[in-house]
Amino acid sequence: MKGRDGIQTGGRSLAAAGFEDLDLTVLHQRRSEKWRRYPADVLPAWVAEMDFDLAEPVTTALREAVDRQDCGYASAAGVGEAFAGFAARRHGWQVDPSRVRLLSDVMSGADAMLRLVTGPGDGVVINTPVYPPFFEHIRARGRTVVQVPLRRETQGWALDRTGLEAAFAAGARAYLLCSPHNPTGHVFTAADLVQIASLARKYQVTVISDEIHAPLTLAGREHVPYVTVGPEHGVTLTSATKAFNIAGLKTAVAVAGSATMATVLEAIPESALWAAGLFGVLASEAAWRDGDAWLDELLVQLDTVRGEFGRLVAARLPGAVYLPPRAGYLGWVDVSALDLGPEPAEVFLARGKVAVGRGLDFGPPGDGHVRVTMGTSTAILAEIAARMAASAA
Repeated sequence: MKGRDGIQTGGRSLAAAGFEDLDLTVLHQRRSEKWRRYPADVLPAWVAEMDFDLAEPVTTALREAVDRQDCGYASAAGVGEAFAGFAARRHGWQVDPSRVRLLSDVMSGADAMLRLVTGPGDGVVINTPVYPPFFEHIRARGRTVVQVPLRRETQGWALDRTGLEAAFAAGARAYLLCSPHNPTGHVFTAADLVQIASLARKYQVTVISDEIHAPLTLAGREHVPYVTVGPEHGVTLTSATKAFNIAGLKTAVAVAGSATMATVLEAIPESALWAAGLFGVLASEAAWRDGDAWLDELLVQLDTVRGEFGRLVAARLPGAVYLPPRAGYLGWVDVSALDLGPEPAEVFLARGKVAVGRGLDFGPPGDGHVRVTMGTSTAILAEIAARMAASAA
């Protein structure tokens, strides 16, 4: 039997799975930054946080921890095995648990790797527009940001391989890769990653691959972990936090592609482990071990909303350009043709009471763009689009 949205996932409708049954009044009771940064009359769609209820295995793990008064320091025991099982099932990736290092979050791992494999002033390549903390962490370490923008094409995005080689040849020492890419939702092909690995090998560049959105790769694309094609000089950083909406629990892992890189990971200070939260470890292990069914249902919902947002943009924001993401729940929208001035996100907030991500925070290619969080119900997504349209009228 079909639900009210006519979509089924494993015999259950999206409504039955809870993805369409969202109440803004209830959501506004949440204490996360998403729901507390702006007044209650503002609809938040600015941060990479979904609105859905937690997966039951995650909820159960957290409740059981509270019941046994288990609020001590985090232990890494079991993390590597839980992640290895998940990686094998979801990505066909055979991970050696001994090469998995517990971290507090992906960016603490990136920061540690930059300190270990680069020196002051060294160039670090990023593909703009890109996750804003990339800029902050590179500069905070006294390294130099080297931008190699993605190319926007008719049907999606593409890696500028010529620009990448030029950056490597000019002396960049590391490549902070965002795969899948935030904010565009681009999924790098196996051919892209093989080319990256070849160039990294040629120019002795360390590839630090942020793959936090990998479990959210949508129908039509396949995520390839970087270290499966470039193991000798690569490290993958990832987490359950985006796919299972538990960012506040502060847990991630670094995975070495080779024995050499495992040695590098061993040099990460113990403080990186102690900064992880026990509830994050418990929730991540539960998600990785028992969350597949929930995740499969979520991917159907995200596939639905990326298509629905495209229809809403075409109908309500003619002139805006939106290329549906190949992974994740972030909509990267070019609104430069709507004559909203140099800060369109501010216009949407002031006129429409909808908070979206500021494009320029993602680098110069973000000029005239906004990032919209689509990890919600189709009804709330329609309200987001309606408020954006009212702002541009």
